[in-house]
Amino acid sequence: MRGLFVILLAASMVVSGPSLAVQPDEILDDPVLESRARDLSAGLRCLVCRNESIDESNADLARDMRLLVRERLVEGDSDSDVIAFIVERYGEYVLLRPTTEGVNIILWVAAPVLFVIALLSAGLYLRRRGSAPEPHGDALSASDQKRLAELLGKD
Repeated sequence: MRGLFVILLAASMVVSGPSLAVQPDEILDDPVLESRARDLSAGLRCLVCRNESIDESNADLARDMRLLVRERLVEGDSDSDVIAFIVERYGEYVLLRPTTEGVNIILWVAAPVLFVIALLSAGLYLRRRGSAPEPHGDALSASDQKRLAELLGKD
């Protein structure tokens, strides 16, 4: 009986899917435009919730941004025009998937370059360490051995 409950609970969670914050009064009458609006909203970051798209966020600013996207689509803007308008208004941070152009290229390239540098440095270190002569360690002189024995309490 308990197994059946767990299966039903898991199935209901899968079927329910993520709940979207889009309100019924925001939905456009044209299903094609609404689909485009949802696609665009899924790629825009809520500036209040940070790592949530405006499509998932219940924040007032996210609602304003969703309405702005729909308004621009109704006016006839293309998807790229809408994104450009939103980025111009709110900054590039609003994009959940940052562009790979301009200064952002540094962010995309820096991590792999630093990783390669770290691998090369580690390889060079291990290679030098492997070819380094073994420390032969000078034996203690008779006076040092006597002093060590005294310190350790051995006679």
